[in-house]
Amino acid sequence: MVIHAGYCRCTAESETAFDMATLHAKLTKRFIDGLKPPESGDLSVFDTELGYYGLRMQSSGKASYFILHGPRKDRRHTFAKMGVVTPDEAREKARKLLAQAAEGADPAAERVAARTALTISQLCDRYLEAAREGLVTTRFNKPKKASTVAIDEGRISRHIKPLIGSTVIDKLNRAAVQRMVDDISVGKTAGTFKTKARGKAVITGGTGTAARVVELLGGIWTWAERRGLATGINPAHGVQKIKGDAKDRVLSADELAKLGQVLREREAQYPAAVAALRLIALTGMRREEACGLKWCEIDRASFCLRLEQTKTGRSMRPIGKSAFDLLAGLSKNDSAWLFPNQRGDNSADMKKAIAALFNAAGLSDARAHDLRRTFGSVAADEGYGDATIGELLGHAKRGVTERHYVRRADEALIAAADRVSKRIAHALDERRADIVDFHAAQSRGRGL
Repeated sequence: MVIHAGYCRCTAESETAFDMATLHAKLTKRFIDGLKPPESGDLSVFDTELGYYGLRMQSSGKASYFILHGPRKDRRHTFAKMGVVTPDEAREKARKLLAQAAEGADPAAERVAARTALTISQLCDRYLEAAREGLVTTRFNKPKKASTVAIDEGRISRHIKPLIGSTVIDKLNRAAVQRMVDDISVGKTAGTFKTKARGKAVITGGTGTAARVVELLGGIWTWAERRGLATGINPAHGVQKIKGDAKDRVLSADELAKLGQVLREREAQYPAAVAALRLIALTGMRREEACGLKWCEIDRASFCLRLEQTKTGRSMRPIGKSAFDLLAGLSKNDSAWLFPNQRGDNSADMKKAIAALFNAAGLSDARAHDLRRTFGSVAADEGYGDATIGELLGHAKRGVTERHYVRRADEALIAAADRVSKRIAHALDERRADIVDFHAAQSRGRGL
């Protein structure tokens, strides 16, 4: 073994300038194992076979591999610690880095950039911060509602961050997103999570959840790209998702009768939830719309509700006399909402209370949205077409005239809403003479 002693000084202008004793030898495992730390300062050993590659050892015995690069070979880039990689692995890595440097790459600058690059977790945090400030919009160009942002936050914290949160943005690709989707689909992110002081969230994962999560990730990437935080093809595009069957659960006449009986029996225990659930049944409203209904949104003169915020933006809903009678029977409170929370500064959620009512009726597989679907199914059974049913349910409007210029509910729509709500009210109250089996509409392919 031949060792050449020497001395090396980098230029003072170099940000990695160093002053140390140097040796020259072939950096084999045998040589490195026998190398002794200097009594003080640092010792550098340059490889005699691969130029500008070396090992730096401190008096403490710690050592790391480095290369010299730059036009004057006065910049040092440390790329691995001794003991973490073998001498052969270090030599191969050094060979690749020197080849990249010869082509103009700057390994040190790239390492700094990698350290400062945003991870997916950090990007998601920025997205949520912007969403809370109203700077993230829906496809209807409206700021995301607080409830929607809360759902996004749950999907990010329970699925995206655990699976790909540590990935640097420019390293995320479609394959990684596909693996995330597959993992969510088979339940790898399932678990029970604490929410509020006494609350918990039971996460099961599945194909439906995976589809929603990848759609959210795609939206986050688009938002980031517009703000210069991400570049390149959206890695969520083209990912394979397993599409589940559309839900077609509707309540039969007997099931509505059972639910109606529970509503009468539990009205004293759950007064607000009972009223909200009856309102959903009689109007086909979404649970969030019914629970968040404001007094000012009730237009008695036009026989409709003028909802300020819904999933599809502002919405006008014609409703029948049965629904108006229900609303008229509610006691006026000091809050802006029909069903305020305990503080009175917002609407009540009532999701758990509504679920408890379904469970008490023996309908544990049904929830509020199934009543909305039932409303549409009854409307179809009455012979109304898709356009009418869409108006009754508040589906998104396509035309400019429909979105901006229609100010009053059409009399035909009011009549349709009245007829459908009357049938459902009869079913809830067990007046069976006026009931037709709602599953007949479904069997004819008209169930919603």
